[in-house]
Amino acid sequence: MQPTRTKLSGVMALLALGAAACGRTEQQQASQPGGAPTVRATALPAGAQGPSNNVGAPVAPKRTANVRGPVPTNDWWSSLVFQRYPDNPYSENMHAQPLSMRAKASGLGIAYPATHVITPDNRKYEHTYTEDFTLGVAGLNSPDAKLDGYSDWTVRSFWSGGGASLTTTFGHGLPYVYATKTGGDIRIVFNGAPGVWSNAGNVVGVSIRGHHYGLFAPSGATWRVEGNTLISSLAGKNYVSVAALPDNAGGTLSEFARHAFAFVTDTRVSYSVQNGTVNTTFTATTTPMEGSETRPLMALYRHQWLNSGAVNTGYTYTSARGSMRVLRGNSFSTSLRFGGVLPTLPDRGTYDRNRLAGYLNEAAARPAITGTDTYWVGKSLGRAAELTHIASQLGNTGAQGALLGNMKTKLQDWLTPGGENYFAYDDVWGTLIGYPASYGSDTELNDHHFHYGYFVQAAAAIAMYDPAWANTWAGQINDLIMDAANPGSDTRFPRLRNFDPYAGHSWASGHAGFASGNNNESSSEAINFATGLILWGSLTNNAQVRDLGIYLYATEVSAIEQYWFDVDNAVYPSNFIHPAVGMNWGDGGSYSTWFTAEPEMIQGINFLPIQHGSLHLGSRPDYIRTNYAHMTGQNGGEPGVWQDIWWGYLALSDPAAAIQKFDANQGYTPEEGQSKAFTYHWIHNLNALGRPDVGVTSNSATAATFNKNGTRTYVAYNPGGAATTVTFSTGATLNVPARSLATSSGGVITNPPPAPTLQPGSFYSLRTVTPGVTRYLRHAGSLASTEVVDANSAAGLKQDASWKAAPGLADAGCVSFESVNFPGSYLRHAGSRLRIDPNNTTDLFRQDATFCVRAALDRSGGNVSLASKNFPNSYIRHRGGEVWLDPNDNSAGFRADASWAPMSAWSTSGTTPPPPAASANIPGVVTTNAGAIANGASRSWNLNATGAANLRLRLTSNSTQNSRSITVVFAGREIPLSINAGQTVNVDFAGVGAGAQTLTLRAGNDAVSLGQLEFVTY
Repeated sequence: MQPTRTKLSGVMALLALGAAACGRTEQQQASQPGGAPTVRATALPAGAQGPSNNVGAPVAPKRTANVRGPVPTNDWWSSLVFQRYPDNPYSENMHAQPLSMRAKASGLGIAYPATHVITPDNRKYEHTYTEDFTLGVAGLNSPDAKLDGYSDWTVRSFWSGGGASLTTTFGHGLPYVYATKTGGDIRIVFNGAPGVWSNAGNVVGVSIRGHHYGLFAPSGATWRVEGNTLISSLAGKNYVSVAALPDNAGGTLSEFARHAFAFVTDTRVSYSVQNGTVNTTFTATTTPMEGSETRPLMALYRHQWLNSGAVNTGYTYTSARGSMRVLRGNSFSTSLRFGGVLPTLPDRGTYDRNRLAGYLNEAAARPAITGTDTYWVGKSLGRAAELTHIASQLGNTGAQGALLGNMKTKLQDWLTPGGENYFAYDDVWGTLIGYPASYGSDTELNDHHFHYGYFVQAAAAIAMYDPAWANTWAGQINDLIMDAANPGSDTRFPRLRNFDPYAGHSWASGHAGFASGNNNESSSEAINFATGLILWGSLTNNAQVRDLGIYLYATEVSAIEQYWFDVDNAVYPSNFIHPAVGMNWGDGGSYSTWFTAEPEMIQGINFLPIQHGSLHLGSRPDYIRTNYAHMTGQNGGEPGVWQDIWWGYLALSDPAAAIQKFDANQGYTPEEGQSKAFTYHWIHNLNALGRPDVGVTSNSATAATFNKNGTRTYVAYNPGGAATTVTFSTGATLNVPARSLATSSGGVITNPPPAPTLQPGSFYSLRTVTPGVTRYLRHAGSLASTEVVDANSAAGLKQDASWKAAPGLADAGCVSFESVNFPGSYLRHAGSRLRIDPNNTTDLFRQDATFCVRAALDRSGGNVSLASKNFPNSYIRHRGGEVWLDPNDNSAGFRADASWAPMSAWSTSGTTPPPPAASANIPGVVTTNAGAIANGASRSWNLNATGAANLRLRLTSNSTQNSRSITVVFAGREIPLSINAGQTVNVDFAGVGAGAQTLTLRAGNDAVSLGQLEFVTY
């Protein structure tokens, strides 16, 4: 079907954006107040095309009748709905992590790409799709696979043919594929001989090529093996699930079987923004196909679990994005810091103002807006926007007026119906396409966030100086935003077209028609888009657009640091020689671009454009040095192109070096989106201000903090019509006049008192400082709480409220708190609650039990706030008598509740419980009577594994009650159990190494009592 395309007409009132709505399978027609249509028909330019396949024929979404309205594009699964190749009506490889899938005539191919390869040129690491098996139905021979439904991180596909049908649901983070069918038996056809290691009726454990899977048919069903195929009639039912398993232990298979029928039917992402903190909640809705279990198992990406305390199992998966950790539950939340963006740097540089004026005049004398298509016109608009701010600071009203006039003329030309340049709406795909297009932005729906971000940035610059213009053209600018990042409120566009909320970053390809899945090259142009939203939303008093931009910005930054830069050396394979990639693919990362092999551009593509939202790049000065050194090593010296991009990046760590390089190479050619005036202004002002201190947040979106040799400078822009006070998370405040940029040298600044030091080896009690609340942090039943303690309190309470400071278990520069009366047990967070547990020596425990001492957030002298090591914007705070780890929302109440007075300990010794028994050798009996364990308490045994082995722990309950909850911690794993009266339960641990081990049992409810504990081999 030939798509109908319509052109924008008039101002579209799209200011009321809903941030939490979820993309659904049906959307309704949008309309203006009074029912007036929001768009009108227009002809396309001669020779122009819309979405097409690779031979130029128009394509429509490949979907069932269940999917109505605009469909998502630019997703990891888009090849299912956008048929790029006429001879493939199914899909290309879809890399969801931990699983990868490919649709074909007989069903869904499935793989767990746990291992990587490095391409022969050493430019790419990839977890390639090598199919392990096909999930299908007897007789199924479908002419195509269609989109049957979708939500924020899952997709549903449908096949029909040969007297059978198949519907599958799969997605990011899901180790399962959920399926329903009609027709014949379910058939799992392996690509090779499968190794069946467990077959217990409806549940089968099977391995192929070292990958382990569970097959879960309904209760009462069985599986039979015929060659390389496992077959089940499903006992006359129509549902089945399969899952990749972290290992082939019997206990793991049992755990995954418990959750196998909690079918995920919907996924939603919601977010909130407050005082420099972005809290995002991920919720999966399930339908139990049988039984009462409604909790799925979900694997979190590294950028998620680093910023969430929700992971509650020891299971992990290997992926192209590093280790994924498994959550048991329907929901989890992350907390990210947002350090702010600025419209421009303040005029603080010690530069030659005449030289800067010369650079400005040189740039302004040339044609201000060049290019003919949405990308190159956009870059020129972005360049003019930055020059406008410099002209304003220099008082060059002539240049400023000319730049503003040129931007207005160009934007109005593109945003007005008629002529050679305009945006047209395609109502088949629900997308806004700018013509002339480029780089497949029309036929492939590529790169809309890259192109349109420049238009939004230019509009924001105009809005600073001409609010009336912004009010007139707000509807059209908001349309561009909605096309690339509709939060769900505008029914003409799919939700978050370019942004993948679970992966945490954008995708560029509209169709994802590649064996490696989708890709995204210039992560920095995605940041440019988000920065534009923040500035435009702030300047037009549109909080929903502003907060959407903050959400996109903070989340994208968390992913860029891990997956484009690998700042922690924890994602890329150890034999991958590059510390950065030019582009990320669904199956890995590539040291390359689409257009060049020059190292300056491969690495620099993730810096450009240098703009005032680029401050996040300065968060790791050590990494800037690493990245720059790798570029010069690969290049054989300093950059020969894009010098200004590299100097702008270097200035975030070493502005003096950047100035030296600039002065020594004044004849360089600026990158197309940059200017000498901007680069000169940028590097000199950073030299005066210092590096961005992105860990400091504030209650303003348009504020930032800089740190030069330990001295902070606070900068804020006030877009409002009245003076305001900006409060920073350090406690500093800055008064900012209306529609003005202020710095701490020009406003009223108050610095917080320094933080005291907690000496390792010393004993402390931590007292609350909230007015009217005088209590101490103590443990009770393993959980932390606050309680009144005085000289007349019982000795046991005094001991519970006393702690020995120790060098941080995960960072010796921080602190860990060891219980006085339970030596070896430490204060740690788990599931956001504070508690004490024995040190099980795992990396997770060490991180959870380490806190970094900060000056008290409430600014009370001599007091402290304690920031989590692994969630640095979250602090120990009390609420309702309980003690929690919560993200700093920068409110006065939080600052008080998260501040503590370190007092002399009430007790320096306690009634120490009996130490664990001397090391028992395993395999063998650990104890014949483990005894009672109180709710929330733990018990540990030191053990010695006499050799490497697969070990099975046998636990016997002595309790008289059923459904007792126990968590077993052993060999780096945490496994929850439910055990009935008198029952013996087996828990398997594969590949346990020889030597010292610790077994810990933690009770999750009352009346837990255990008899014999024994390890055997299996």
